[in-house]
Amino acid sequence: QVQLVESGGGLVQAGASLRLSCAASGRAFSSYAMGWFRQAPGKEREFVAAINWSGANTDYSDSVKGRFTISRDNAKNTVYLQMNSLKPEDTAVYYCAADNRIPYSDYGSDTEYEYDYWGQGTQVTVSS
Repeated sequence: QVQLVESGGGLVQAGASLRLSCAASGRAFSSYAMGWFRQAPGKEREFVAAINWSGANTDYSDSVKGRFTISRDNAKNTVYLQMNSLKPEDTAVYYCAADNRIPYSDYGSDTEYEYDYWGQGTQVTVSS
């Protein structure tokens, strides 16, 4: 079992930055690909970013590419999402997720159903 706990959300103005953290339990964290997803009110949950087990390979949705950066610290069992130049349309609940289907996979998935474990989410609100 893996437990994921997100933190770092909040209310900010457009153009500001936030860094989300996701702390994971379990010794196998370093073998998992990790992802960030978000869900805005009235919308389906959508992919934001993914990172493979080593941090060497990352992937982003077009809407956040160039503004958000996903990273991880396996020694701390933590994955991060640095969010810069925030826009009101980034307002959502942000979830981190762990994919342990293929340990040490070279890539993280952008597909929600391929993730096995999910955190409870953290709210990000960007005002205009």
